[in-house]
Amino acid sequence: MALSTLVLVGETKDWMPELAERAKNLIMNGGFEEGADLGPLISPQSKKRVEDLIDSAEAEGATILLDGRGQKPANYPNGNWVGPTIITNVKPHMKCYTEEIFGPVLVCLNVDTTNEAIDLINANPYGNGAAVFTRSGSTASLFQKELEAGQLGINVPIPVPLPMFSFTGNKKSVAGTGANNFYGKDGIRFYTQWKTVTSLWRAEDAVATEKNVAMPTHS
Repeated sequence: MALSTLVLVGETKDWMPELAERAKNLIMNGGFEEGADLGPLISPQSKKRVEDLIDSAEAEGATILLDGRGQKPANYPNGNWVGPTIITNVKPHMKCYTEEIFGPVLVCLNVDTTNEAIDLINANPYGNGAAVFTRSGSTASLFQKELEAGQLGINVPIPVPLPMFSFTGNKKSVAGTGANNFYGKDGIRFYTQWKTVTSLWRAEDAVATEKNVAMPTHS
């Protein structure tokens, strides 16, 4: 699971230059190499798709704060590489927001208040997971109660629960619009064959509760 969209509330947008500096220091290398932070994408087609979405963001007026296009490590020059990329000033109608990028790209949107952030997230047709980072208990409680995503993290970046609670999702994030989940209790229900029995027992038909030792006869 990856949460690739960052909603910046109020003055938190001022943190972006520091975040970009940290992302610059991530190490691109073969996935099995010691110290690697980022490996290559799975195919040339995947690389092209990611770069096309970055191009579309730029064309639609977003800011490429950190550009990973064209980057590659010296020891693997022929891999399907895209370096860490940060796109800021994104609007909800932009293609880089409406389509999940599946690459090392962080898409950033700005709002003024927590309520606006919740409304923005809830307006998305998908609802797999979301996380909030806050020192305010009331903000965390509002986020927990009002957000429509299936998996929520409070000061936890990847909000995937333990298996017995299932990998949940709301709206279009799970097949059947969230009616069935992958495992946990819903997984057991999915593989269970239900049987329904409807019966009627009348009180006057009840058998005697006292011992009956008489020999039964046909009379």
